[in-house]
Amino acid sequence: MHVLSISRVSPISAAARFSFLLAALSLPTIAAAQAAPENTLPAVKVTASADALLPGDFAPTYAGGQVARGGQFGILGTQKSIDVPFSMSSYTAKLIEDQQARTIADVVENDPAVRTAFGFGNFAQVFVIRGFALTGDDISLHGLYGVTPRQLVATEAIERVDVFKGANAFLGGASPTGSAVGGGINLELKRADDRPLTRITAETSGSGEVGAHLDAGRRFGSDGQFGIRVNTALRGGETSIDDEHRQSGVTAVSLDWRGDKLRLHGDFLYQREKIDEGRSVVYVTGPGVPTVPPATHNYAQSWTYSNLEDTVGILRAEYDFLPAWTAYVSGGAHHSNEHGDYSSPNYNADTGTTAYRLGVPRKSDALAAEAGVRGHFATGPVTHQIAAGAAYTHIEDRSAYDFSGTYPTSLYDTAQVPRPAAVITAGDFADPPVTARTMMKSVAVSDTLGFLNDRVLFTIGARHQQIHQNGYSSATSALTDSYDDSVTTPIFGLVVKPWQNVAFYANRSEALAKGETAPADAVNVGQTLAPYRAKQVEFGVKYDTTRMGASFAAYQIEKPTAYTDADTRIFSTNGNQRHRGLEASVYGEPYRGVRLIAGASLIKAEQLDTNNGGATDGNRPVGVPGFLFNLGAEYDVPMLTGLTLTARYVHTGKQYLDAANTLSISSWNRFDLGARYATNVAGHGTTLRASVLNVTNRAYWGSTMGGYLTQGTPRTLLLSVTSDF
Repeated sequence: MHVLSISRVSPISAAARFSFLLAALSLPTIAAAQAAPENTLPAVKVTASADALLPGDFAPTYAGGQVARGGQFGILGTQKSIDVPFSMSSYTAKLIEDQQARTIADVVENDPAVRTAFGFGNFAQVFVIRGFALTGDDISLHGLYGVTPRQLVATEAIERVDVFKGANAFLGGASPTGSAVGGGINLELKRADDRPLTRITAETSGSGEVGAHLDAGRRFGSDGQFGIRVNTALRGGETSIDDEHRQSGVTAVSLDWRGDKLRLHGDFLYQREKIDEGRSVVYVTGPGVPTVPPATHNYAQSWTYSNLEDTVGILRAEYDFLPAWTAYVSGGAHHSNEHGDYSSPNYNADTGTTAYRLGVPRKSDALAAEAGVRGHFATGPVTHQIAAGAAYTHIEDRSAYDFSGTYPTSLYDTAQVPRPAAVITAGDFADPPVTARTMMKSVAVSDTLGFLNDRVLFTIGARHQQIHQNGYSSATSALTDSYDDSVTTPIFGLVVKPWQNVAFYANRSEALAKGETAPADAVNVGQTLAPYRAKQVEFGVKYDTTRMGASFAAYQIEKPTAYTDADTRIFSTNGNQRHRGLEASVYGEPYRGVRLIAGASLIKAEQLDTNNGGATDGNRPVGVPGFLFNLGAEYDVPMLTGLTLTARYVHTGKQYLDAANTLSISSWNRFDLGARYATNVAGHGTTLRASVLNVTNRAYWGSTMGGYLTQGTPRTLLLSVTSDF
């Protein structure tokens, strides 16, 4: 009842926002007062540290199993969050299953520091972390860049979704497209548990989608040395958006072998997504922002579609060559094949709404590898956790395209038109030419020094990164630009644990991306700038027990921006974008039978040193809301064992559509409700689930990230039944 009462609150005042933050921070104190006293600090176990760092191990979860107490921290390996000077939330397969999350965007919507949008002109999911956009190309899989399925990632084979908040060039290296400025996402696939598993899920939706999912795992051998986990799922039908059809298919096979010192892993993933008449983004070129169309209305053309196909393979080996020392090597390959006809409305209040067709075949091949060593030793009273490694990523992109002329359309009374013919064509659609080759190499080393029985942990390290990229013309295959540069990014981090379950932390870190290329209107046209380094300073506090956790962080991220100077016509890194923020989160089960995933984020974002003598200095950057708030809750009904009620409230503040801050969208609120019932049917554990997203069917613009509009999802009913055999 308390969760539902929030729906009667409309605008959120500044005082209310601050109260939310205080409430989120006070929950750990309440829980600590109720918990049994814990006075003994954990002893330093040098011989066990190698086990704690195994990348194949998943961190334990808080009570309820929705959120993990740690995750994959790049070169540092799997760590408990309280022991590292960084901010991360790690969401589990149980959360994915219980919330019937279908894509990664459905998962990260639980995070108060993250919002989602679509990509430029397509259906790729974009993740806005701390106000900066992270593209799907910069999501890692088992710590490797370049091998994650592009644009959309199905969740059926995912065990963990690690959402890292903050600059992370040291931990994982520079991301392929350089968008990992405000944070990053790493995915971990499911592996066989010790307990045999055969789980079948049947699902449907209120709009007529149907699907099925098989999840099976076994271990073999005298000690269960060999494991296999198979996930395969199919889903298709009309979505809650009128006339939009989606089909999704995924198959994943994970193999592993674990010996006394040697561990081997093999992961193979095939995914196919098809979208017909998908509702696209909306561009705005004139004065005014269009009124939001009805929630279910589709302004797409019937001939638009997108086909996405991804094939991934990853092999990994880990060997404990000395007590407390582990060496590892990992390699992966990825092939993606995309084809689509895209068309997005271009709204202009003065001249009307138009659109054009863009046809794109695109193929991509990527190779990625990493190798390294982690170990733990002591020098007198000081402990050392050493991490050293190297990473390599090579990506080759092939694409062609054709454009049609423009045609009139409407966001509200959308008339269907015949598929328009191409007026501009570049490249061979049957065999797209190479348009880009990217190679990234890096080496990194760090030492985490522990003092006072590891109550104080100081991390220092550096990664030397080399970025090489060639760009080619789609029309002529001629080399259009070449780039080769290298940068060293340091890391400094501090963790102080005055009590066993409380840690204060601070870090100074950086994000790294290749420099931009001067456009045609600059006097230095074609010149590629040096890599830019976004710098972060962050400090915060964490609370962690087996039952629940909470965190508070304050940060500043400064990202250089490039533009063509209005006076000199020189394109260079002249500007800056600065984000200062506060984040508070709470997760777990503070009271038996009551689970929370809640938090708030305040972001003060500014443009600095802008063009035309600082014409937009002090303005808020495009697509960055000032306030985000999430409250998700589950309640186990005591009168009926097995019944759980769920609710979620999501608030996102006002966003600007242009740098001058003359165009904006309103803040929006969304309410989700659900229930699940766990019982036994014919001797088989069975769970029935029902979820309603956007209960009020509110029509709203969800994001302006990228300088265009992404509309929010309409009311969606999801139903499923899961049985274990």
